[in-house]
Amino acid sequence: MTPTDAYLALTLLPGIGPIRVRQLLTRFEQPQNILTASTSALQTIKGIGTEMAKLITHWQDHVDLAEEHRRIADHDIDLITLDHEDYPPSLREIHDSPFLLFVKGKLLERDRHAIAIVGARRCTHYGTEAARKLSYQLAFAGLTIISGLARGIDTAAHEAALAAQGRTIAVLGSGIGNIYPPENAALADRIAQSGAVISEFPVLYVPDKQSFPLRNRIVSGMSFGILVAEAPARSGSLITANQALDQGRNVYAVPGPIDRPTSVGCNRLIQQGATLVTDASDILEEREMLFSEDQLELTNNLFSSETQSPPTVGKLSTTLDDTEKTVYEALESSETQIDIIIQRTKLPSATVSATLLRLEMKKLAKQLPGKQFVKLT
Repeated sequence: MTPTDAYLALTLLPGIGPIRVRQLLTRFEQPQNILTASTSALQTIKGIGTEMAKLITHWQDHVDLAEEHRRIADHDIDLITLDHEDYPPSLREIHDSPFLLFVKGKLLERDRHAIAIVGARRCTHYGTEAARKLSYQLAFAGLTIISGLARGIDTAAHEAALAAQGRTIAVLGSGIGNIYPPENAALADRIAQSGAVISEFPVLYVPDKQSFPLRNRIVSGMSFGILVAEAPARSGSLITANQALDQGRNVYAVPGPIDRPTSVGCNRLIQQGATLVTDASDILEEREMLFSEDQLELTNNLFSSETQSPPTVGKLSTTLDDTEKTVYEALESSETQIDIIIQRTKLPSATVSATLLRLEMKKLAKQLPGKQFVKLT
């Protein structure tokens, strides 16, 4: 048995998390040795009682490795263990790092420079716009965007990074073969084509209340910092922010109106010392060593809130490609529903959404509440 197969078997056993596996490895050194250890030897490890020891000893009665390998192959998944060269170095640093990652897509060296963008599932138009614009800016500047593929802010962040033709990574609280929420399955496929979708759970794992906090520690653990775009007073995003602080990561927050409950969490984070972010430059300036002066200037010019017309500063060109021209010509100076734009262009909805965001960034279109868009000239 290979170490990867041993880690996979341990993943498939219920109730054995990364901390227990670390404790077992301290005693048995190799994952294969854990599965061949006697019940009495296993019971000497703190946290391993009689029932857990028997479960590990008789693991073959509970695990079908061959069937899981078939599922892994069917979904084009790679397995990356804690000691694999492709394992994210920053994730390896946290005390409860997963010992096995299921990865669809590719993890790259450049993903070491990643920022997490998270926020409320039930978000406002303001929060969605903040997440989309900041994610687009940061992806355009070369950072990898990490989020949890949840509804709301997470979805907006992933879609904006794709629209910027940048990299994004989705971390799941479910198995890769059981995408949650199900309506984001197509988005997950798009992310895997140019980035990665990852999980620490078996392929068909059904998410539960415990799996999402576990997911969140990976989101923050893979990043140099976490940006909270919008969050109420009680939010899973605030838990993720606290995990980020415990991991020694930077915490950023978008300020919101003081009379909106959906902004209480972000405003409180800022009160407690999080960096206030109104523009990507607030983050990029801290990471200046990663970017050339030309890149920083280009990003700032492109996304300046003071720019009301298509920018032409520096090396930026607003020349449109064929798809952008098609979508731009389908817009009107009055509000147009996105469904109508899709009908006029005869393009896939995902292509239209991504193209509209690119047009917004070029100050050629504007999104209004209700998925309506207007042409800017």
